[in-house]
Amino acid sequence: MAPAPELAVGMMDGRDATKVMTIEASKNMAVIDMHSHFFPAMDAAYRARAEVEGLPWIRDTGGGKGFIMQGGTEFRPVDDVLWDPARRVEALDAQGIDLQILCATPIMFGYGRPAAEARDLAQRFNDEALAFCGYAPHRMKALAQVPLQDIDMACAEVSRAMATGHLGVQIGNHMGMRNLDDEGLLTFLAHCAEVGAAVLIHPWDMMARERMPKYMLPWLVAMPAETQLSILSLILSGAFERLPKSLRICFGHGGGSFAFLLGRVENAWKYRDIVRADCPRPPSTYVDRFFVDSAVFDPRALSLLIDVMGEDRVLLGSDHPFPLGEQDIGSLVLGHEGLSGAQKAKILSGNAKAFLNL
Repeated sequence: MAPAPELAVGMMDGRDATKVMTIEASKNMAVIDMHSHFFPAMDAAYRARAEVEGLPWIRDTGGGKGFIMQGGTEFRPVDDVLWDPARRVEALDAQGIDLQILCATPIMFGYGRPAAEARDLAQRFNDEALAFCGYAPHRMKALAQVPLQDIDMACAEVSRAMATGHLGVQIGNHMGMRNLDDEGLLTFLAHCAEVGAAVLIHPWDMMARERMPKYMLPWLVAMPAETQLSILSLILSGAFERLPKSLRICFGHGGGSFAFLLGRVENAWKYRDIVRADCPRPPSTYVDRFFVDSAVFDPRALSLLIDVMGEDRVLLGSDHPFPLGEQDIGSLVLGHEGLSGAQKAKILSGNAKAFLNL
């Protein structure tokens, strides 16, 4: 890693200094951010329909600000880097990101709508994603979305998306009460392996919201639990024994609470037969079957994640451009004193190239 420039005392605060050092260091390393989100602006006809029918859309309030809307209800304040490709590229330039992988904001999934409607929306959003990336095709690539409530439609749409230029697909971590070990969802994952689609699993529709009405607790407590539930559903059900090893699958947000609680799972597998009933090998032996991103925000957490998963299984992922994502993309990896230059290069881009088949 190249030495960071010296900064005059009082020239900038610590956060700005970190950003400068991150950008300077990344000049000598390729940087691929494999977990970010977008939301297409869409045309006036769609926006009018969306407001009436309860669909998600963007309301641009001017000055680079806006809201994600759900029908007529404000869902989340956002900045124009979410819907404006020119502003997105400016942000990538400012942070020294060579390539960013974009996927739908989860409110766009449409899993609760009729399957045919969700298919039509997925097709349109997927085409919009390619148009968004087409502004700077060497800087932005896309993962598709699918109507996961209908497996045949989902398989057809991921095939279509791969043929039109997507690198893979992002799906929610469950479909209603069905976890990832559901036979239909396993059929979809096997199809993704067959067509060469990388799969990003993103938590959504978090559990126990009624007990977490304040402080963004669903995102802070339930979201990591949802991701751990997804991973363990595949491991403990024996699904990884049946899925092809060619499947490339990644879990966002550092795999949630999986790395920290793997010891508890391993202990349960050893001493409770009901835990290992469908899982023939210790849970820790399956970590070579999936990837996780690096969005854990603390060097100690990143050290543990790499120790559990291995340096070949952790990818740079920011959750950009949302406030709960990494604000200075790549700074956690680049500034980690315990990682070698070779390890940082893997996490910043090398592992993403393997996951995305670039």
